[in-house]
Amino acid sequence: MRGQTGDNHDAVILGGGLAGLTTGYLLSRARRSVTMIEREPNLGGLARTVETQGFRFDLGGHRFITRDAQVDAFVRELLAGEYLEVDRSSRILLGENWFHYPLRPLNALSGFGFSTAAKILCDYAAERAKACFDSRPPVCLEDWVVRHYGRRLFSIYFKDYSEKVWGIDCQNIATEWIEQRVQGLSLGAAILNAIVPRFGTARSTLATRFLYPQLGIGQIAECLHRGMAATSRVLNNTAVVRLDHADDRIRRVTVRNGKYTVVLYSDDFVSTIPLQALVTALHPRPPASVLAAASRLRSRDLVVVAVMINRPRITEHTWIYLPENKVPFGRIHEPTNWSPHMAPAGKTLLVAEYFCFRGDTIWNRTASEATRLTVDGLERLGLIDKCDVLDSVVLRIPNAYPLFEVGYKEHCACIQDYLDRFDNLHVAGRGGTFRYYNMDHAMRSAMDIADRLCTRAALPRTTEAGPVNRLVQLG
Repeated sequence: MRGQTGDNHDAVILGGGLAGLTTGYLLSRARRSVTMIEREPNLGGLARTVETQGFRFDLGGHRFITRDAQVDAFVRELLAGEYLEVDRSSRILLGENWFHYPLRPLNALSGFGFSTAAKILCDYAAERAKACFDSRPPVCLEDWVVRHYGRRLFSIYFKDYSEKVWGIDCQNIATEWIEQRVQGLSLGAAILNAIVPRFGTARSTLATRFLYPQLGIGQIAECLHRGMAATSRVLNNTAVVRLDHADDRIRRVTVRNGKYTVVLYSDDFVSTIPLQALVTALHPRPPASVLAAASRLRSRDLVVVAVMINRPRITEHTWIYLPENKVPFGRIHEPTNWSPHMAPAGKTLLVAEYFCFRGDTIWNRTASEATRLTVDGLERLGLIDKCDVLDSVVLRIPNAYPLFEVGYKEHCACIQDYLDRFDNLHVAGRGGTFRYYNMDHAMRSAMDIADRLCTRAALPRTTEAGPVNRLVQLG
């Protein structure tokens, strides 16, 4: 196949995750033509749902909670009523003791024992008093947690769990991650919320209910894809190879699908692919300082093991956090507690998450090894019997979470300063901005870009010789 011609699209979107799909959906609804490039065979990124033999599970459970009224209304309208309001029931399993999350003082007293709980509260009070005389901002996760919870609780829970999730020492984890996850919640706030429940209603960390699509979180991505107009197209199994630029504008993108490369021209380019991948794809190459900054940004990868079980229910919880190192996985959830439509009648499944780096022992395990490790771990926890296991699915997800190492903000700022020169390049989403975005944040970043592109004055189209889209077979 020697070549192909076509119209110059208004926007090319790199990445078909939630941010990319939201951008494509809104631009399509505004009658703008869109081409979307997605490396994987399926859309949705981390926010997709896998179905096998009547069982459904997310790549890590994703509950939808937002304080953004516009995003909330958008998602509810998109799902057309096919969603549930689910009671949140998160637990921490330490040893043989179950703890509520967010913390409940009476539960903590009974779980830790009066002596340990009293020491936790005294330690917390001492740290809060110390903070009154120390105005220096915390630098790392350890500093932040000790200031807000006390060192004893940091040592009991936060240290092991955080290092299990991120694979680095807590002194090397930037504060932004924990601030985003707990959004200012302190031990005092948790105690006050337990006494006066309405205190925490404005904090999504303390939310007691969340929205969840009936058929899994991937239903949002599926609705966005279906809503994209006929003027749009999606190229799956297609990788970004190169972004050519000149005169502070992106001129074209070269992508590869199998043996073929495709050159696409557009007025605007929206990138939701990992920020590091975007930088290294630029041609001419960015300055050495920008490339060095990109090389210092790392991501945490994920292995998901779903175990199908011949029982109607295992737990009553939506999340179970497992900080102890003797438990190989960091978090599990039971999708049928999120929606009864996630498994055939009379059956359920547990989904275990292993936080890892590509190439390490966890990542390199075969599917049978990962399944055996998971089933053995679940059985030791007293959750299942091996004889009840029907089947399993093992998935490896690269670049699942940006790794917020101390100093990452300076690297991101260096990169963003350089990218800001391109007036037709827009970044969105968790990977595209290298921020720990929840779903609502990712969608909001996309909505802002779509609104900006739809309302600003149209820019002149690219005028380069040759066909608008070139298709070349690699020899």
